[in-house]
Amino acid sequence: MTIFHLLRHGEHAVQGQICAGRAPGIGLSERGRREAEAAAERLAGAGIAAIYASPLERAQETAGIAARRLNLPVETHDDLSELDFGEWTGLTFDAVRQDPRWPAWAAHRSLSCIPGGETMREVQRRVVEVLMELRERHPDDAVILTSHGDVIRAALVFCLGMPLDFYGRIEVGTGSISTVRIDPAGIRVIAVNQC
Repeated sequence: MTIFHLLRHGEHAVQGQICAGRAPGIGLSERGRREAEAAAERLAGAGIAAIYASPLERAQETAGIAARRLNLPVETHDDLSELDFGEWTGLTFDAVRQDPRWPAWAAHRSLSCIPGGETMREVQRRVVEVLMELRERHPDDAVILTSHGDVIRAALVFCLGMPLDFYGRIEVGTGSISTVRIDPAGIRVIAVNQC
C-alpha cells in the first residue's frame, strides 16, 4: 500500500493578485513559510519515505521545509508542475476574467484549453501517471508530493471517480494536505484539505 500526502505549496508572494502559473521567481510569503512549517510538523510522524516536488520555486521551498524537518532529500518531478496558464500567466485575475475565452474555461475545464496553455485533461493525465509511477517505486511507503492547487484537485477528482468539471468543488488551500491510499484493492481518499 502506498500513501500519498498531496501537499499544496504555502501561500506565495503574489497569491490572489496575479495568475502566477509557471512564472519563475515566485517564492513563498512569510505566511506561506509558516503554512509549510505547520504541514511539515503534521507529517513528521507519518513515516514518510520520500519527498517529491514540482520544479517551481514555491513548491521547492515548501518541500524543502518539509525535507529539513523530516531529514529527507527532495526529488524534483516535472510532472508535478503547475497547470500551464499560457497567455494568462502573469495577468491579474480581473484581466483574465475579461478575456472572452474565460467563460468556456470556467464552465467546462474538461473541454476547454487555456489560450497557449494546457488542458485540465493533460494536467490530470500527468499527475495520475506520477501516482502510478511512484506507486511502483514505493509500493509500501508513505510519500509527499508537493504541488499546486489545480494539480492536486485533478488528482483528487480522479481518485474520487468524479468528472473533471467537478474539480472546483474541492477546496485545496495553501499549505494543505490531502491524503490518498493506493493498494491492490484500489484507490481510497483518506483526507482532503487538512490545514
